[in-house]
Amino acid sequence: MDTTLIYILCLILLFLGILGTFLPILPGLLLSICGLLIYKFGTDSDLPIIYVWAFGILTVISAVLNYVIPAKTNRKYGGTRWGSIGSIVGTIIGMFLPIPLGFLIGMFAGVFIGELLHDSKDMNKALKSTKGAFIGFIYGTGFSLVVGVAMFLVVILDMLKII
Repeated sequence: MDTTLIYILCLILLFLGILGTFLPILPGLLLSICGLLIYKFGTDSDLPIIYVWAFGILTVISAVLNYVIPAKTNRKYGGTRWGSIGSIVGTIIGMFLPIPLGFLIGMFAGVFIGELLHDSKDMNKALKSTKGAFIGFIYGTGFSLVVGVAMFLVVILDMLKII
């Protein structure tokens, strides 16, 4: 395969990985790490292996945090298991809505409705739980986005022989 095509494939995977950090239909950092690995081992790149190890570890940490952070922030803001289940159901339903960011709207609606199903008299608690889910989403997505952009920049800088 032509080296130029490999470079293009790597950049496409890295870019799609960045998009996947906030679009649940794409596997996020998994695509980015694949792009990095193809770049490192599929070209004549001099990229130090420490970058591959560091980004591999950060990808695993990100995967864990994407589950832990929303649950912790949801609990911190008074959320229950009902809100967590509602979040999952809402995200899945939201992915099929014909509106931009439907998965996100579905997630928040799911948390809110789940909490109301748990305690229909406490709307304030449901709103606080939804706020916790939002904050957790921002933290998890932010971390993944930073890791994905860093991978992209490391590959670009290596291609330009800057690092």
